[in-house]
Amino acid sequence: MTLLFLSNTLNISAQETDALGTYTPYSLYGIGEISKQGTAMNRAMGGIGTGLRDNRFINYMNPASITERDTLSFMLDFGVDMKNFYNSDGKSSSAYNTFNMHNFVFTAPIYKKSALIVGITPYSNIGYKFESTENDPYLVSKYGDIRYQKYGEGSVNQFFLGAAMNITKNISVGAEYIYYFGALDRYSNVLFTTDGSMRSLETGFDYALGSSSGRVGAQYFGNLNKEKGVTLTLGATYRFATKLKGDYTRFAYAKGAVTDTVMHVEKDDYQVRIPEEIAVGFSVKKKDKWLFGADYSRQDWSGEKFETVSSDFDCEPVTSSYYKVGFEFIPNKYDIRYYMKRVTYRIGAYYEQSYLKVGGKQINAAGVTVGMSLPIYRMYNAVNIAVDFGQRGSTKNNLVRERYVQLLLNISLHDIWFVKHRYQ
Repeated sequence: MTLLFLSNTLNISAQETDALGTYTPYSLYGIGEISKQGTAMNRAMGGIGTGLRDNRFINYMNPASITERDTLSFMLDFGVDMKNFYNSDGKSSSAYNTFNMHNFVFTAPIYKKSALIVGITPYSNIGYKFESTENDPYLVSKYGDIRYQKYGEGSVNQFFLGAAMNITKNISVGAEYIYYFGALDRYSNVLFTTDGSMRSLETGFDYALGSSSGRVGAQYFGNLNKEKGVTLTLGATYRFATKLKGDYTRFAYAKGAVTDTVMHVEKDDYQVRIPEEIAVGFSVKKKDKWLFGADYSRQDWSGEKFETVSSDFDCEPVTSSYYKVGFEFIPNKYDIRYYMKRVTYRIGAYYEQSYLKVGGKQINAAGVTVGMSLPIYRMYNAVNIAVDFGQRGSTKNNLVRERYVQLLLNISLHDIWFVKHRYQ
């Protein structure tokens, strides 16, 4: 069985969960929707970053890239995102807006061609709210209005601390320690609103999870055409598998004039596995003019076991794949008359085969991205903007088509420290 309950109605009820990091019925499963990584710079180019090096901005998608910097430069990047969802099953629809912090990342030099990076970003989000009304004439005549509610919220965040160095003139390597932490909550209720003799039933799962992992990365960079300033960068990363461990609570309450506990089970050894991830990418760049790149990543979730709010859902974890491509262009980085010629313009596209197969169909997403970097004050300080227009799923096979527009806004700060000025 797929998301058949959505075919009755997608009317949103005012639940306790009003501040969601995402809004998609496909976050019913597993650890929810995997967040797209990267700052607005990356996301405006379809999300590429594995084979990207840029001394103007932080690229945390490959730890090896942070050695591309001015020797004494310190960089900070803070971002937020806003997302508008429009979901439809072909018969009815719903809409929702979310707002969330997207990233906070800081990098600094260590010694010569080495650097460190520290940051925090979301890894996955759960967010859905919908209800259906009982249509069986016998049940309605006997018990009155009966409503079925399902809603969930929560996120898994990742804190990372890493370092990188150039081991040769053309090769850099990096490594990160990653700590995942967060809470995931899912609820399923049956409400009797007209028959006072019937008590409503509230059931659900609460998880508080945390785990350590790591990631390593490498990049090769060199000249394709030295006279024209055209360079090539090849990159790869490997994220180690880990098991999110923590407290698990499963509960069921009968609520009316009094509340009775039907079930309350607590465990402190619950585990959810995040499999290893492999990513490769490249970029070709003409200094201060244009860049083109592409990425591919793969993560094998097959064999994992997920608990859901209902045993009716036919969900199977499978191998996920992600294809990305992007391009940027700067008309004239050093133009002193026309500000818009100093702006960096970006465009990209992506295609994602998610880790979920629902009703025998793998849930896929595709989108196009656009964005720009608006320089402020000094050359490398900028306001970065990215807009993602995408679609996930379809209305076929009793599934839900999700269309979304996501706006990312990042502030990139760049400064040179410990410079001894000759003149005061």
